Amino acid sequence: MGDDTRAWGPPFLQDAQGKDTSEAGYYLAVNRGKRSITVSLDKPEGQRIVRELAMRSDIVLENYKAGTLKKYGLDEASLRQLNPKLIYCSVTGFGQTGPRKDQPAYDFLIQAMGGLMSVTGERDDKPGGGPQKVGVPIVDLMTGMYTAVSVLAALAKRDQTGCGDSIDIAMLDVQVATLANQAMNHLVSGKVPRRSGNAHPNIQPQDVYDCADGHFILVVGNDTQFAKLCLTLNVPHWAQDERFSTNAQRVRHIAELNAMLAERFSQWKRSDLIAALDAAGVPAGAINSVPEVFEDPQVKFREMLKYVPHPSGVLAPQISTPMRFADAKLVTSAAAPLLGQHSDDILRELGYNEAKILALRECGAV
Repeated sequence: MGDDTRAWGPPFLQDAQGKDTSEAGYYLAVNRGKRSITVSLDKPEGQRIVRELAMRSDIVLENYKAGTLKKYGLDEASLRQLNPKLIYCSVTGFGQTGPRKDQPAYDFLIQAMGGLMSVTGERDDKPGGGPQKVGVPIVDLMTGMYTAVSVLAALAKRDQTGCGDSIDIAMLDVQVATLANQAMNHLVSGKVPRRSGNAHPNIQPQDVYDCADGHFILVVGNDTQFAKLCLTLNVPHWAQDERFSTNAQRVRHIAELNAMLAERFSQWKRSDLIAALDAAGVPAGAINSVPEVFEDPQVKFREMLKYVPHPSGVLAPQISTPMRFADAKLVTSAAAPLLGQHSDDILRELGYNEAKILALRECGAV
């Protein structure tokens, strides 16, 4: 079966004949450049393969429910006896401790439990009001980012001490940590943060606004930018108005300010307004669809969309990493692997000959 995300479609990548492969777009999005080996953990032969891999590895990442791997002798304590320098990282929904440690979790559930949906979506008294999840699996993504940071920190520590470490990453912990300013708004004021649609709770004006021919985004981040906005709209005196002269005052009087902005914006075509705000140094932009994102000149220039060979014989679209290094060229050479695509290669690297590999297949260990 392998990674559940293989089946999280449609859509699926299509082969050269236009037929669906077994790889969903979701799977392709998160598994580029990896190698795949199939191992049956409930067989001693499979357990031995994992131990042999752990002995020659720097890092082990596992995503099983707490305690699952202990019954196979593949838990942190068991593998550390074989490789004291190992970085062993467990990623679960709720962590290795606590009353929920044995429960499974998914991104959607954690967005709800971790407070994110309570501050995402339109206000209850407006059309479409109610809690909303974020449009991408943001908890999964942020959990991956925290995992990567943690592993890198453990590797840096190992360079100094020579010792490995064990890391416990919980999705719920990650979501609580990424409540960020909304959590602190509550902790310092005692007030419960509410959904406010696209409006920022602490910085204004930041929202979706209407102009003569469509919507656009305005993101004023400080008083200087607000003054530039006022100048662009030919109302420079607004920046001296005591209701709007500071961000704190604008937040308090945002209903009045929005009504005034709406009247001004209605006189502009969107393209002209965005161009004028760009020239003034005021962040603003259109709301792009996903296809429009990949047509954006900046996105094209940064080569964020690439195509790599896939084992099915077609080129698979891939979104490039956003990281850019001065002394290391980015290489996007391999699409996400087929299930077990590299099993034989990895087993040979471990010293297994063809007869042993065949025996492992016959007993169902790989």
